[in-house]
Amino acid sequence: MEPSVAVVILNWNGQSFLERFLPSVVKTNYSNLQIIVADNASTDQSVSFLAQYYPNVEVIVNDKNYGFAEGYNQALAKVNADYFVLLNSDVEVPENWIKPVIDVMQSDENIAAAQPKIKWQQNKAMFEYAGAAGGFIDSFGFTFCRGRIFDHLEEDLNQYNTDLPIFWASGAAFFIKSKVWKEVGGLDADLFAHMEEIDLCWRLKNRGYKVVSCTSAEVYHVGGGTLDASSPFKSYLNFRNNLIIMQKNLPLGEAFYKVFARLWLDLAAWFQFAFKGQFGFAFSINKAHYHFFKAFFKTAAKRSNRQISLKKHDGVLNGSIVWKYFISNKKKFSEISGL
Repeated sequence: MEPSVAVVILNWNGQSFLERFLPSVVKTNYSNLQIIVADNASTDQSVSFLAQYYPNVEVIVNDKNYGFAEGYNQALAKVNADYFVLLNSDVEVPENWIKPVIDVMQSDENIAAAQPKIKWQQNKAMFEYAGAAGGFIDSFGFTFCRGRIFDHLEEDLNQYNTDLPIFWASGAAFFIKSKVWKEVGGLDADLFAHMEEIDLCWRLKNRGYKVVSCTSAEVYHVGGGTLDASSPFKSYLNFRNNLIIMQKNLPLGEAFYKVFARLWLDLAAWFQFAFKGQFGFAFSINKAHYHFFKAFFKTAAKRSNRQISLKKHDGVLNGSIVWKYFISNKKKFSEISGL
């Protein structure tokens, strides 16, 4: 029998996405599958819609909006399966999107998490921002993807069709072995949303697990379903959470100087936003730094004794992606050396 898989879609006021994309999920071709919608106390008609049109889809109703991270923690505590798949509500899937990823993960007991290719639902020839063909990180904690660097998206011309270890798998379609999820305690609820999957993958890698990209499967992501790119709140979460996950997961000395360097790089971003008159985004950096330092000792208490130097992990660029992209004009993942 195939390993049991639970696809869990976290929903918050996303009835329109459920109407559009849940039909593709229920057509998934996999024999040992549960499909679950975890509702984060929606105020729209999501729950009644599911009861009326999808009575065979299990619904878990959280008592309030816990955000992405704790919303999944609450829901997955009630789910039993060999594998969990955290799937965004704004993702369309083909019928055979699960089995190739599970087969790759079954091939190695040290593979803890994985993702398929993530492509843009509006133009399926293009990679999508949230994960593309796998997540990477540079020496200063800036994240990027195979097929997407900053805002530059590549067309999928099969140039990244090799399965390989990556640094992080995207939360848009995140596969993880349930026993490992329980071992590390799931997502960090204090992150609320954005970069929580990167933190989880980093903790997994510090424990010796692998994270991989499975390019023989793909899904199609709308992106920005809850917070779009024009949201200063999203910017705030990204700046704050990036600092937090560096403090948590780097060895102490490395964390000290790399967080310090990031604060100065963030200041450069602040001036760029201010120069463009984007004062809401500039203020989001101030707010992010304030809350990072406010939570400094709480975050320090989460540090384990398993930190490993970033350069020893797979999926790490030894250098600065900012330098390569903005100064060296390297816009494509294939043009980047040092990986």
